[in-house]
Amino acid sequence: MRIATYNIEWMNSLFDEGGALLNDDGWSGRHGVTRSDQIVALTRVFRAMDADAIMIIEAPDQGRNRNTVAALETFAVHAGLRARRAVIGFANNTQQEIALLYDPDQISARHDPQSHDMVPSFDQTFSIDLDIDATEDQVVFSKPPLELLIETKGRAQLRMIGAHLKSKAPFGATTRDEVLRISIANRRKQLAQAIWLRARIQRHLGEGTALMVMGDLNDGPGLDEYENLFGRSSVEIILGQGDQALLDPHARQGLQRRLGATPTTSRFWIRQEKRFLQALLDYIMVSPDLAARDPRWRIWHPLDDPECWADGALRDALVAASDHFPVTLDIDLDSPI
Repeated sequence: MRIATYNIEWMNSLFDEGGALLNDDGWSGRHGVTRSDQIVALTRVFRAMDADAIMIIEAPDQGRNRNTVAALETFAVHAGLRARRAVIGFANNTQQEIALLYDPDQISARHDPQSHDMVPSFDQTFSIDLDIDATEDQVVFSKPPLELLIETKGRAQLRMIGAHLKSKAPFGATTRDEVLRISIANRRKQLAQAIWLRARIQRHLGEGTALMVMGDLNDGPGLDEYENLFGRSSVEIILGQGDQALLDPHARQGLQRRLGATPTTSRFWIRQEKRFLQALLDYIMVSPDLAARDPRWRIWHPLDDPECWADGALRDALVAASDHFPVTLDIDLDSPI
């Protein structure tokens, strides 16, 4: 079975308010890419992946006049995908939802949010002392993680959590000191969200639940100067340590090789410096019991993956489709876990 995570830049701009595809020459949310070109590119990428389930980060908006599930299922029909059913969790106000597109002939998936002890549901508020001042701060997710209960055709049951953690830019800052203060506060909130997510992970692992945590954590080893200030990145917090650590070989490689080459899953144009920045942002982390099933990870990077590079049409599609590249996990889930 193939599981994927894919951050699709401004997928929402490809649909009208009725959920129909805007398959025309208007500009998409990607610089210099038309809507029809992005749709063609995404269609090629999704068909090449042929995944049983895709955790879509920045999925189309859910709101009074928008429907994430309808939009994704419309795209699946247009692209001729077997992953043609969609599910969403708690909607957010960013026009960038978290949703799963999956093959209903292979798995069933339902939103199943959890809440326990002092760790509330992800649409609620989490209390934590962020700055050791004996006063609890109230933390919320701008994009609540998607918690899913999954059952495969082979009767294997597991949980998936799709996440999009993000440290906001220092909006409103006009001086260097304000930029520093707001940036540190935003990073502190992101780490608090990671602690909240890890607490949920810890509960599942303690109960012996098979688990996948995937998505865009927008944080990682060596990504910026604030990591040294706080000591650990969100990735390290979510992975955990010891016998209840999650496994993602790309994350582990990045953490072990801070000064060397690391895998990357995204490619951004830095306008001021007139160059591209590549970063490792997207992950599929699995619990120890799933890691024992000999899973195989792959980053569909058009410049680094030999098969993607050799297929010119797919290579170009990956570049046009998004500023992130898919990550897939091939794993045997034919038998109960």
